[in-house]
Amino acid sequence: MLEFFTYKTPYGFAKSFKKHYTDTNLKQIVILSMALFFINFLNRVFAYAFLDDFMSLQDYEELSILNTIQLVGCVFFFFTARWAFKSDKWTLKSKTALSLAFVLYILLIAYFVCYVISFHNTKNTLMLYLAGIVTVSLFICLEIKQITGIAITMCCVYILSIVFRDIKFSEKLINITGAIITSSLLFCFSRYSYYYKSQHFIQLKELEQKNREIELLNIEKNEILAFVAHDLRNPLNNIEGISELLIAEKQNTDLLDLILKSTVHAKKIIDDLLKAEKAEQDLLMEPVNLVAFFKDETKKWQVNSGRKIILQESTEDVFVKINPSKLQRVTDNLIYNGLKFSKRDTPIEIALSQNNKYVNIAIKDYGIGIPKHLLSQLFDQFSKAGRTGLNGEQSTGLGLHISRKIIEQYGGKLNVSSKENVGSTFVITLPILK
Repeated sequence: MLEFFTYKTPYGFAKSFKKHYTDTNLKQIVILSMALFFINFLNRVFAYAFLDDFMSLQDYEELSILNTIQLVGCVFFFFTARWAFKSDKWTLKSKTALSLAFVLYILLIAYFVCYVISFHNTKNTLMLYLAGIVTVSLFICLEIKQITGIAITMCCVYILSIVFRDIKFSEKLINITGAIITSSLLFCFSRYSYYYKSQHFIQLKELEQKNREIELLNIEKNEILAFVAHDLRNPLNNIEGISELLIAEKQNTDLLDLILKSTVHAKKIIDDLLKAEKAEQDLLMEPVNLVAFFKDETKKWQVNSGRKIILQESTEDVFVKINPSKLQRVTDNLIYNGLKFSKRDTPIEIALSQNNKYVNIAIKDYGIGIPKHLLSQLFDQFSKAGRTGLNGEQSTGLGLHISRKIIEQYGGKLNVSSKENVGSTFVITLPILK
């Protein structure tokens, strides 16, 4: 509990927090001044509308003077705080002094309104003064020295306004006790508010710092990845070229075939790694007609694979906004997987369907399917769900991870349903371009 009273913002954050809360205080002063002005302006309007009734009130003249002071003070603080916030000429000290002046203004006005309403005996009512204490504690952030000085000042004002009044000693004693209690409340509320505002600010700054560190690490990771990929490609290209040359010369083709396949597989791993990183970038988009797009994809894969690819197209053109090369990367990966895990005499089916907002693209195969225990890991990076194809094709565990990441970048989803020895269906859902 004591930490609320003695708390100070840690040294590393103290300077930035002071600047932050000083500017925030000025914004709050502008808002509070405007709100208080309208409240007092309405009071003035009602006073003129029902002048006879208001003039019959005891201490009407004092209340009228306080109302005028509030109107003038609100206008002054409203424009001064706006100027201080926007101007570079105001120093941190002068902005702080303005905030302290506003706090004292609010508390003094609230107290003297109570003082007048209670017939100069504040034990009768302190409602507005307590409202003023809550307001400044909640909206204005003050350091321990500042709030201590203000609390002592208000306590002295309270006591001096009562001690010379012609009232009973017991009532003076009650009022002095009230002065101590209200000043203590002001101090406690303010310290409590300061503590949580400071802690919140520190958490945000630490989060920003962590994010900057992550960004730097991500940049370093990308640089290392690009460097490694570049340096690995050159020797792999050389090995691939020499293997192809030796195979052409019919020299020990079995071992050379193995070398060539391993080299091609290593290059594919490098390409997949680079694609995984690139999937986080390059969001260039354009309208794509999915019917025309999949007609081209179907023809391409039928020619390249010699397999039967069936397109169940929509009768209407369907447009989505996406990067066409990225969409092609996704569909190529899904179709390739379907071919890889199904027999040559089974087809791959592509079906388009739509509702008011979304289009679904289902790519279905009649292959070996995916075991239930692997479905939850299927889209993980470097997934352990990767398996060897029916013809020995290797998997890096990156293809589906990249595909889902790409689709999600464009506000879509990629899901799968599968049954062992029956087949798998991957469904791409994308928002339709209106």
